[in-house]
Amino acid sequence: MTPDTENAGARKNYRIFIRDLEMIASVGVHAHEKITPQRIRVSIDLNVGPRAADATDTVDTVLSYENVVKATRALVASGHFQLIETLAERVAAACLNHFSVRSVKVKIEKPDIFPDAATVGIEIERP
Repeated sequence: MTPDTENAGARKNYRIFIRDLEMIASVGVHAHEKITPQRIRVSIDLNVGPRAADATDTVDTVLSYENVVKATRALVASGHFQLIETLAERVAAACLNHFSVRSVKVKIEKPDIFPDAATVGIEIERP
């Protein structure tokens, strides 16, 4: 094994995360949820493949978390979702469209549903 192949093997996947991105969304099955948008929190964990050994110190050599946030905001704003599970699947699919993403975990919470619960929600993980 040459030093170059040893270094290539040493490069590891890394994680990108977005925690508790708050947005107002049109989501829910109840009549009042279809009329009045509500607050949601979205958290995303991405397992991303290693950067090239010769990658420069520029944002175009990585998956930008700014782009992930922009794509998530656009999805949420695209219309009404009956289920947060559907929204989570769409967020996950958008993330997995990037060639460097190996897997994604998406959590969506609705913090204002029950006055006696801090939050309710779902979490999915996709390879």
